Amino acid sequence: MANHQSAIKRTRQIEKRRLHNRYYAKTARNAVRNLRQTTDKAAATELLPKVSSLLDKLAKNNIIHKNKAANLKSKLAKHINKLA
Repeated sequence: MANHQSAIKRTRQIEKRRLHNRYYAKTARNAVRNLRQTTDKAAATELLPKVSSLLDKLAKNNIIHKNKAANLKSKLAKHINKLA
């Protein structure tokens, strides 16, 4: 266990940040999953900007990598274009 006061504080901060990041990453995964399961094109088209915005915000704050966000958005757009 850490002995220095700064190291103890750092472990508290890291744990708090880890839980925060985990929550938002999980929320994004659920949003992507819900969009992929949508079979109605109108509903999916309405959801896409919200999910894209969420992914962009997470990438901006380094919760997920910017390339991962771009790849997810691209795949979701392809998915929506395939819907009838």
